[in-house]
Amino acid sequence: MDSTGMDAVNDWLLTWGDHLWTWIVLPVVVLLGLYFTVRSGVVQFRLIPEMFRTLTDKTPQTADGKPQSVSAFQAFTISAASRVGVGNIAGVGTAIAVGGPGAVFWMWVMAFVGGASSFIESSLAQLFKTRDRGSFRGGPAYYMQRGLGARWLGILFAVILIVCFPFAFSSLQANTISATISSSVGGDLPWLPWVIGAGIALLTGLVVFGGVRRIASVTQVLVPIMALAYLVLGMIVVALHLDRIGPVFAEIFTSAWGFNEVVGAAFGYIVLTGVKRGMFSNEAGLGSAPNAGASAAVTHPVKQGLVQTLGVYFDTFLVCSVTAFIILVSVPDLAGASRGIDLTQGALVDTLGEWSNIALSIIIFMLAFSSILGNYYYGESNIEFISTNRTVLTGYRVLVVAAVLGGSVVGADLVWNFADGVMGLMALTNLIAIALLSGIAFRLLKDYTEQRRAGLDPVFTRERLPGVRGIECWEDELTVTGPIDLPARARQAAKHRDHLHNRR
Repeated sequence: MDSTGMDAVNDWLLTWGDHLWTWIVLPVVVLLGLYFTVRSGVVQFRLIPEMFRTLTDKTPQTADGKPQSVSAFQAFTISAASRVGVGNIAGVGTAIAVGGPGAVFWMWVMAFVGGASSFIESSLAQLFKTRDRGSFRGGPAYYMQRGLGARWLGILFAVILIVCFPFAFSSLQANTISATISSSVGGDLPWLPWVIGAGIALLTGLVVFGGVRRIASVTQVLVPIMALAYLVLGMIVVALHLDRIGPVFAEIFTSAWGFNEVVGAAFGYIVLTGVKRGMFSNEAGLGSAPNAGASAAVTHPVKQGLVQTLGVYFDTFLVCSVTAFIILVSVPDLAGASRGIDLTQGALVDTLGEWSNIALSIIIFMLAFSSILGNYYYGESNIEFISTNRTVLTGYRVLVVAAVLGGSVVGADLVWNFADGVMGLMALTNLIAIALLSGIAFRLLKDYTEQRRAGLDPVFTRERLPGVRGIECWEDELTVTGPIDLPARARQAAKHRDHLHNRR
């Protein structure tokens, strides 16, 4: 196909994907998010203290004293590795350039509303997870099969996710690393992208062939480092422009309602831009993060639902907001501003000098590489849903490494537009499933809050959800059934703690 044909295909994919997201996906996401917010009693706000408490929960152990799977914090970092990527820098820059400062406000709103959807999908993923060679795996494909009895729908979802995340999006992350390093080095060196791509592919292979525990070990170190480094850069920029903080907040809130639009964007366009970029960044409701959330060993499914909701806030309220303030305090006039990563990069260099360009390149490498690892794990979980053949898994790993190498040296526009459109289909598939299964998630939440009110560390067993089929795990802890009797439950909790102590 010649360049004209490629351009035509690219334009068609862009238009098709834009219509899908604007008129179908985004309305469904917003309406369901509002419904989940009301039905759950605003769980994403009401239980914020619980999110931090459960993040540091000790991992339940097996009879021989080993962790049952990755910890709640490690599962959090795996999902954060995928969520927190180049989109947090380039995507926010594009949102501000296109929709003005007001787009930031709607990104915040989307994170809050989407937090309820993230809670529902990750709690369901925990409930319907399965055992996998000393750990756990699960996600939307699993609760579609086990909760809805629709394996065909799970396979459809799994195929769409594999196409999007470990192949298309990982190749795009590799492309960003290659372009950033090449730009920092300078010069037109045709062999350089190949060298960079080979290096990224080698690092990817060394991690992914080690399995989920190695991925968790890498991400639990990499994610905090990259977030802290980027946060420090942002704080330095903001500190040098303290006089701009008040006006920036004013711009964000006034522009959000269509006043003082920077680029003449109408109110509806500002909202759509902010909501769309916010969703792309934090992935709430898309069905990707539950694949990581299901891998954690916790004593109650709701715990990981809360942890993954915290991941949405970490992504948007912290990392995306840092990017927004770097831009808005440094670039008072956004008229004619460049889009994407160039806007963020320019704001940093203008304030801190050329050295910040190198620092940002290092941060981008960590952001993009961690996203590659998170995307890989999402794909692995869904590959094993389709087939448990070890040869299939090995072939998948080889193809992921090849996609990373290929993404480092090819153009990205066509792949990006294709992946955006297909991801919209993935989101719709997942949203339908969690809407149908949300009643079970609300029952889980009620069980959790009742135990917390009784002063207990919640413990769940499948007997607590009579009539719900497809629950494989959750039978190896203390069984508690029937209405909660506080004195009896306290005695049971004491026995449970003694039981765990003896097992250790």
